[in-house]
Order: sequence, then structure tokens, then C-alpha cells
Amino acid sequence: MRKIEEQYATEVAVIGVHSAKFPNEKDKQNLYNAVRRNELQHPVINDMDFHVWRSYACRAWPTIMFIDPEGKVIGKHEGEIPYESLDNLMRDMISEFDAKGLMRRTRLDFGPVEQSDTVVEGPLSFPGKVLADGASGRLFIADTNHNRIVITSLDGEVQQVIGSGKVGLDDGSEQVATFNHPQGMALDGDNLYVADAENHALRRVDLASGRVETIAGNGSQGRMRAGRGPGLSMELNSPWDLAFHDNTLYIAMAGIHQLWSMSLGDGQVGVYAGTGGESIDNGPLASATLAQPSGITTDGTKLYFVDSETSSVRTADLNPGGRIATIVGLGLFEFGDFDGSDHHVRLQHPQGITWEDGAAYIADTYNHKIKRVLPQTRSVFTVLGTGQAGCQDGPRKEAAFSEPCGLSFANGLLYIADTNNHLIRVADLDNDAVRTLEITGI
Repeated sequence: MRKIEEQYATEVAVIGVHSAKFPNEKDKQNLYNAVRRNELQHPVINDMDFHVWRSYACRAWPTIMFIDPEGKVIGKHEGEIPYESLDNLMRDMISEFDAKGLMRRTRLDFGPVEQSDTVVEGPLSFPGKVLADGASGRLFIADTNHNRIVITSLDGEVQQVIGSGKVGLDDGSEQVATFNHPQGMALDGDNLYVADAENHALRRVDLASGRVETIAGNGSQGRMRAGRGPGLSMELNSPWDLAFHDNTLYIAMAGIHQLWSMSLGDGQVGVYAGTGGESIDNGPLASATLAQPSGITTDGTKLYFVDSETSSVRTADLNPGGRIATIVGLGLFEFGDFDGSDHHVRLQHPQGITWEDGAAYIADTYNHKIKRVLPQTRSVFTVLGTGQAGCQDGPRKEAAFSEPCGLSFANGLLYIADTNNHLIRVADLDNDAVRTLEITGI
């Protein structure tokens, strides 16, 4: 809708109606953060009690209602729609109403619109993911809304900045290369792989030279749910996170509810698991269903990933003939904040996961917590966070976060992308302490 709004600025008025599925999304400040994170320019209604939703007989997220210049509902589309299809539809409608003399090419005056008084200060803007590497002493930060990768020492001293900060899909040196809201990363020696989410692409950064190269995707949002092909000929759909194992990248393809893989040997990329249907069915890799996988990691034996829309933690075998299984999580509308084991556990839209010392650690994003997951007992325990959005260092039970999205361990410390606070936090779990990483030299 952002592209439509920009292209037809004087012909089309866009009004967002936010009818929240998750309780965290109903909070006004969290909605402000989401509007700013997604860089929306149009007004957004907080329809927290579903009054507008019911008035327009909505049944699915998202739903687009088309209203003519006289205020009459003339159409409805449920689910996502490709930009090209929506663009063609807009052109046809504008031509029709132009012919009838109904078009008024002026911006609508919505009157005073309430704004957040929160201002982003500091070197980062909505960092989405983080990757800590103890061997090289480096920390890789997806500075998502600045459209760049920031590389620091583990103590926060900036060593490299990859990307000019402009939105684009340009390869080249670290100063001229461009990204579009990068997210997850994976490291193999001096090669850093980046899930360039809104470019629907995978990028490779040669850390020695700083040069950026696109290895998969062409900038178009794909709809393909089966098959494989050469990286640059394939269209991806919102790759959100990466895991590296045995010369293969495993991709949390959030936009199409699948896991994909890319062989770095021959450059082939395609579906690894999931039909593309949005649900939580276990079974063989090819027939299981996923729901917006947003974080992925591996212990070298299995893949572990978080399915955000089913608030679940799941596994996928590294054997292509293997299966998908669920550790915790029950369905699209089963969520909350309950520790424990098996079907008693409730999470709320987790987006990050990492593996350390026999356990998975997850960013339980909408609960503003970090939790430890024990796969063998299917149990979950809160290790950090109060459950309320905030920004507080100190003992881990008092520490506060705001929608953390990325996690990574190095040298016994847990590095956290505290997304809505625009910070990187560091947790020493052995010494019960959380601190904010001071980033210097940027």
C-alpha cells in the first residue's frame, strides 16, 4: 500500500484500520512503534474492539476495502495482493471515475492526527536481528530502518558499516551498496549472508573488501511455493532470517510460510519445507504447514525455528527426507504468556531464536521477554523480562525490553536486538545482569 499511496498521491486516499489479533498489538504505543517501523505515512485507526472490522464484515488479515469517490463500497479483497495486480486495478478505477467526472485530485484533509512523541535517537533504528561471533570478536547488527549492517566489536566499537543507508538493491562497495530493511544474518568465515527482507533477496558481504553481492532474488516479491532454480532467477518473499550449515543457507521465508534453502555450491535455491499454507500441521517436510517463520537456528543436527503467527517453536530435520515437529505451540489463535511444558505453554508472536548449550533461547517478542526452551521436555521458562514494554537494565527479573526480535550468544553472553528501544542489550545469565551496549565510533 505504501507504493500505491506514493504513486497515486492525489487520486487515492489510504486509511489503515488496525484490528489487532494479538493483545500486544492493541496497545497504543506499540501501534505507534509499528507505524514508525513500517514507515507508514497514512493515518491508522486503532480498531482495538473490532468495531470497524465488523462494520465492513471483514474475515481475514489483511482485507482491502475499495470505496468510490461518493463513499460507496465497491469492492473487497481478502489476503495479500501482488503490487502489479493492485496497480492495474487502481488505474482502471481511476479511469472509470475520471470519465464520470467524480475524481477530485486533492489530498483529503483528515484533520489533526495524533502523533507519537517518541523520537528515535542514537545510532540504530529498529534493529531487527543481531549475530555475535566469539571467534572473531565481532557483532553484526541489522540496523533495519537505517537500511545497513553495522559491525562492531563485542564491546560496541564500530569496525565497519555496510550500506549507504539509502533504500535500494545496489551491489558494490560498502559505501555505495544499498539494502531495504535487512533482517537475519549468517556467517561463514569472511562471508556474511544477509536476508534483505523488503528487497526479497539474499545478499553476500565479503567482509575483507566490504563488497556486497546479490546471490538470490531479483527485487520482486515471489508467489512460488514449489521447486528450485538458480538464485538470481528466483523470486523470494520476505526472507526474514538465515541459518548456515554444511555449505547451505536455510531461510525463514516469512512472507510465504515456508523454509527455503540455498546450496552455496551450485547456487540453487528453493523450497525446503512447508506447502505455503498458513497453519501448524506437522509431518514430512513437503506436506507440513508453517505460519510466518521469522527466526531460525541450528544445533548442527536439526533446524529450530519460531513460527510467529502460531506463537510456536518448531523443528525441521536437516535430512531432506525428514519431518517438521512442534515443540510448543497449538494454533493460529492460541497465544498468551505462560511458562511450563507441552500444551500448557503460551507464547505471543516470537520472532527470534538462537541455540546455546543444549537449549533454544527465543525472543518472545510481543511478551517483551526472552525465554529458554528445552526441546526434550518441551518446556519453556522465562529468563529475562518483566512482561511489560520498557527499557530497564539490572537484574534479569527486573530488566525490561520492548519487542525484542533478535538473539545471539558469544563468549557466554547473550546479545539482544531490543527493536523498539533501538538498542542492543547484553545479558550475562550466569551473573544475573543485563546492560545496554554502548555503540561508539559511528
